Amino acid sequence: MELENKPALVTGGAMGVGRGIATVLAQHGARVLIADIDGKAAAETATAISKAGHMAAATTMDVREPDQVEAALDALEQRFGPVEITVNNAGATSRQPFLEMELEFFEWLIRLNLTGVFICGQAAARRMVQAGTPGRIINIASNSGIFGGIGRAAYSPSKAGIIALTQTMALELAPHGLRVNAVAPGPIKTESQPASVPDEAFTSRMSLERFGTPEEIGETVAFLASERASFTTGHCYTVDGGLTVSGIKAG
Repeated sequence: MELENKPALVTGGAMGVGRGIATVLAQHGARVLIADIDGKAAAETATAISKAGHMAAATTMDVREPDQVEAALDALEQRFGPVEITVNNAGATSRQPFLEMELEFFEWLIRLNLTGVFICGQAAARRMVQAGTPGRIINIASNSGIFGGIGRAAYSPSKAGIIALTQTMALELAPHGLRVNAVAPGPIKTESQPASVPDEAFTSRMSLERFGTPEEIGETVAFLASERASFTTGHCYTVDGGLTVSGIKAG
């Protein structure tokens, strides 16, 4: 169990991709604190992981509120020890046409998706540096941060910002022994996704014409958090069935 006993914070870990990440990290031996704005759902996920024989706890936290982030890191330290792994997953997916998008919506999504990563990443990194911990930070971006999409005038910039922030964090934190990487999921099958296969707009450009699973994202995160990725920092790993790199599929 290559992450055995390593204290890990997973934001937005109650459902969907976050739940998959928290579950896989715990299966690899990490002691996971699930921090989510939905405290009840976070507790239910932590209970399910614990019943499977792994270590998990939950706390209510809004990534946009620095005081709540610090409180969650305190809770992690009290329960499992000083943070060694931080996964910044919390965020939202929402679409509005560019010409109709209101500034309030744009700023809301940027603050949640991008500023939240900054707040949590900085708070965790400061503690890792102070403790001399060779910490690992993994930020969850999206392939929408690599290319644009209709209705994503707020979402795509928020995820592109996460990729750029990851690169800057990796440069500045490397002298302290910290590695920082990003994961960019493509179409993932979650509780909120009723379809059995992605829309043709996606599959027409995918090598693997199916949904990914939250656990597949979790395994990539676990790799980046482990010593198997000891020479990897500042990178963005796309886990999207080949969508990002697709060319012409038909002759």
